[in-house]
Amino acid sequence: MIPGEISFRESETLTAGDRLTVVETELCRIGVVICYDIRFPELSRLTVDRGAELILVPGAFNMTTGPAHWEVLMKVRAIDNQVYLAAASPARNHELSYIAYGHSMIVDPWGDVLSQAGASEEIIYAEIDSSRIKEVRNQLPLLENRRKDIYKVIEGFDQNKD
Repeated sequence: MIPGEISFRESETLTAGDRLTVVETELCRIGVVICYDIRFPELSRLTVDRGAELILVPGAFNMTTGPAHWEVLMKVRAIDNQVYLAAASPARNHELSYIAYGHSMIVDPWGDVLSQAGASEEIIYAEIDSSRIKEVRNQLPLLENRRKDIYKVIEGFDQNKD
């Protein structure tokens, strides 16, 4: 809830998943995170640790959070994981009670927006090139330089175990 702006609680209508989604395709391995998930960097990182070269984000940010956070979150998740990211959002429809921001986009591993829709219904596309991922990771070896000796991100954490 954002006072004076919007009140919407996804948890009232949606149930959280309990596992990562990474699928093998002819194009590449694709990790899927949904809408609010993009705000948690660990989830995106775990998909990349499983080999994702593209993170797909179906989402519907609203007219408050969309203008403020949509583009920057998509760019930063592509940058900090050095992968492509494709974010798909519904077009804006003022006749609905929940108005999505729109602005579907495709971002490359350097954070460049390759293609972006506006608020209306639109088809966008961009070329996904695995060699670009390797090039960016060679230029700035973020994933290699992680300090796994002092922290780690693990899947399936059990609070009762060390």
